[in-house]
Amino acid sequence: MPRANATDKRLAGWQLISLRPAGEHAPLRRAAAARGARVLALSPWRLRLRDDPATRAALRAALQAQRVVFTSPAAVKAAAAMRRLRAGREQVWLAVGEGTARALRRAGVARVVAPARMDSEGLLALPDLQRVRGLSIGLVTAPGGRGAIAPALAARGARILRCDAYEREPIAWTAATLARLRALSEPYALAVSSAEALRLSLNGLPPELADKLRGARAVAASPRLAAVARAAGFTDVIVADSPQPADLVAAAARAVARLPLA
Repeated sequence: MPRANATDKRLAGWQLISLRPAGEHAPLRRAAAARGARVLALSPWRLRLRDDPATRAALRAALQAQRVVFTSPAAVKAAAAMRRLRAGREQVWLAVGEGTARALRRAGVARVVAPARMDSEGLLALPDLQRVRGLSIGLVTAPGGRGAIAPALAARGARILRCDAYEREPIAWTAATLARLRALSEPYALAVSSAEALRLSLNGLPPELADKLRGARAVAASPRLAAVARAAGFTDVIVADSPQPADLVAAAARAVARLPLA
């Protein structure tokens, strides 16, 4: 059976709605363009670095822990803006997914542990996070999202040193953005990589546009997010291999062509 590839045009004529933070749509645009699709940016928030004495102190403590966990590339970027990132000889640094791991390597951390399943459940299943009773675990993250990690590790007996290195600021959509969504015609899909972004979008849009969003094919970054999308009223939901933009777009292409993922 032929397989989809990263340069086919099976998504020609499609638009992919992106709920990524403002200014963070470029990777998804590139992946979509490779398959003939376009991206409609519908950012419900922007990311803002928390650079203040309390945050810097929390980051210093988190980076000295026996295990150091980063929950997103944005967490790496924010931390690196405040401190040089270097792993100690006895430390284990972990990332929630390959994108976060790449960000850490670019920041100078040579050895990073990341799960094949790129979500909170995959991270919590890593061997380095199983026997953690009495260990300190630094968690570099943001308020909201990935809410299962800290409680699960605390329940295993770890001492959590949390640093919210950045925050998500809700933003109002412009009239032009809402007009583009209103004028959007089929076929279109929605990339779902954040439950909070989906919730904010559905709650913040005018009711008729929220219903229009629910009419999209939802391309979920994980089985958990697929369940979130179905609970929010989406009826056409598919699951990508990972949250990576190429995998999200490949999942949409598979659904169109009924082929295995590239």
